[in-house]
Amino acid sequence: MSHPLVNIQGLSKHYGSAVVVNDLSFQIAPGECLGVIGPNGAGKTTTIRMCLGLTVPDAGHINFHLNGSVNGQEGGLRMPQDALAIKAKLGVVTQFDTLDPDFSCAENLQVYGRYFGMTAAAVRARVPALLEFASLSHKANSKPGELSGGMRRRLSLARALVNDPQLLLLDEPTTGLDPQARHLMWERLQLLLQQGKSILLTTHFMDEAERLCSRLLVLDHGKKIAEGKPKALIAEHLEPDVVEVYGNGALALAEAAEHAGLRALAARVEVSGETVFFYTQDARPLLARLAASSHLRTLHRPANLEDLFLKLTGRQIREDA
Repeated sequence: MSHPLVNIQGLSKHYGSAVVVNDLSFQIAPGECLGVIGPNGAGKTTTIRMCLGLTVPDAGHINFHLNGSVNGQEGGLRMPQDALAIKAKLGVVTQFDTLDPDFSCAENLQVYGRYFGMTAAAVRARVPALLEFASLSHKANSKPGELSGGMRRRLSLARALVNDPQLLLLDEPTTGLDPQARHLMWERLQLLLQQGKSILLTTHFMDEAERLCSRLLVLDHGKKIAEGKPKALIAEHLEPDVVEVYGNGALALAEAAEHAGLRALAARVEVSGETVFFYTQDARPLLARLAASSHLRTLHRPANLEDLFLKLTGRQIREDA
């Protein structure tokens, strides 16, 4: 049986009295995409920073089992003790662009490759393929300020690949992108997974997590509250059918649901804004009852990751930690 690429056990981090990461354990297998989701302040970015050696944990172990020799070391390495050896095999895309605005796209890749000890000739040989992968061959001589947001994110991804990493750590890589740019980014990440790369992905987009991640880790207040395959988590924690009711009178309907007999037709009823959510094992009786209220609008759909996220972490908006 192969070793996990990353094995994290009992990871904790405190800032004063605030517990940011609380006894967190998980693994990443070779070739898988592990998604980490949770509200603002759940500990996602701090976990990434500890994996990168940028933040020192108060407790716990972060072990990497990387293929091949890394700076003369073989196999198992520990962060932060072996930070340089580990980082040689990692690729990182942070929440915010860190591209050099004074360099062209090609130059950004060339300079970054030199940080890994690659020769100038070796980096130059990789640049055309990386630009093609990012669909930026025609922008090789353009500077980041001349690119769209989606192009800059793809350039950041290409830069993270310059050292041919085994593991990519992506911290909300599609935040701020329009739908077309996000879909193109997803396509590129799928290609990397097909090539056997491993990915640790934090995201606020549940459709992104469902598309890309073979397994999910749900964090809240720094603690793991759920872990598993997306479809399995949905089946474990949610009713299969969701009926959304909105329009004039929807909120009054929720208040009167128990008296109208509607609540008996659903396992759970929740209100968010102007919408009432009925979670049920079988939506047909509920839809038949709601059909009598022609002024209401309904949407019948299967339960999804967003429903899971909201059930486990709540609907209340949280400010950035």
